[in-house]
Amino acid sequence: MSAVTCQISMSLDGFVAGPNQSIDNPIGEGGMRLHEWAFATSSWREQQGSEGGEHTTDAEVVDDVVRNVGAYIMGRKMFGGGDGPWDESWRGWWGENPPYHTPVFVLTHHPRDPLPMQGGTTFNFVTDGIESALEQARAAAGDKDVSIAGGASAVQQYLGAGLLDELYLHIVPIILGAGERLLLDVGHPALEPIEVIASPAVTHVRYRVTH
Repeated sequence: MSAVTCQISMSLDGFVAGPNQSIDNPIGEGGMRLHEWAFATSSWREQQGSEGGEHTTDAEVVDDVVRNVGAYIMGRKMFGGGDGPWDESWRGWWGENPPYHTPVFVLTHHPRDPLPMQGGTTFNFVTDGIESALEQARAAAGDKDVSIAGGASAVQQYLGAGLLDELYLHIVPIILGAGERLLLDVGHPALEPIEVIASPAVTHVRYRVTH
């Protein structure tokens, strides 16, 4: 069976988004600083269809975290578009060619027809819970992994339910002070560190979740 993984950037004080999130500022005040380490890499820029960037240890991590992913799961807030019934003109933050290039399953309370995009991404909207989303994502992924893309609530639900096999934290040396904490109300899962990679910009720690 494919593994269920998550890789996510986090501040030293445990936040994966800054305060005052909004439609105009979806990861909150200061939240973009969590991802600057990735933006600087050649791998990230190549995945976005652009050139430049540095080929560093961090670039190798960016390549690694997408290598075996066959489907993604994300929360409604990460897909965006506000609360309540869907405004179907909203097609995500990423333009017509999102960076996923695989099926994506969006957790929501409001039904919506599948949304095919360019580059192989199709957003599928799941209204009957995290287990159903995981079952559908596994079927789509085949032998490849299912990645929980975020945001914090989606990761918390899968980790707290004992459905996450691996958590890969990119710990950025900044203090946000407030915002959206990652490891909140997840119970007491056992995390076994299996890999640590450090650079001047970020420390990557891969944990096996053993529950």
